[in-house]
Amino acid sequence: MQNTRLTLRPTRVLILTALALVIAACNPLENKTESMSLLLVESVTGFDMAGKEAGYIQSDVLYVDPETGAQSIIADVAKANLTARTLDPSPIMGTSSFADIQLSRYTVTFYRIDGKSMPGVDVPFPFEGQISTLIKIGTSTQVALIIVREAAKQEPPLLNILQASSRAEVFTVTAQIDFYGHDLTGKAVKATGYIPITFANYGN
Repeated sequence: MQNTRLTLRPTRVLILTALALVIAACNPLENKTESMSLLLVESVTGFDMAGKEAGYIQSDVLYVDPETGAQSIIADVAKANLTARTLDPSPIMGTSSFADIQLSRYTVTFYRIDGKSMPGVDVPFPFEGQISTLIKIGTSTQVALIIVREAAKQEPPLLNILQASSRAEVFTVTAQIDFYGHDLTGKAVKATGYIPITFANYGN
């Protein structure tokens, strides 16, 4: 009987160790989520005035058609590459489809490096957009999103650029993009990306 008790003790230790590993696998990144999944922003890109994809955006506050002279206000678009991963890189039971992530919305907030970041005065107002994209675990997905709205170009501070005496009036901000979603068990996930934007009344 004594030998039997001795053999049970290591087994109990193994069970407790396994439980500790399971507990440690809970998402430590945010107290508000217990998701088994991790959403990551791999890159955010925009377009320069030549229409080429770049790691920044040159935002023209007023587009003038070079042939007709017609004026247009055009929203600026960015592309984000996102990926979904499991917090446990080698889950014992394998990867479940419930770990896939459904994106639901994003928010954009603007900042200036000089510290002047009052919305409607120094930078455009923050805003929220809807997005519906499923990101499967272990894959990368590209999503396109509006990063500067047409409405922002019709109000300060972007409107001030058009009223300036010089076409050289420019300023640069950093756009912070927060992506929100949930895994297919309903647990919340979030990821953040950034891209610089230079606003001006570019010649065209």
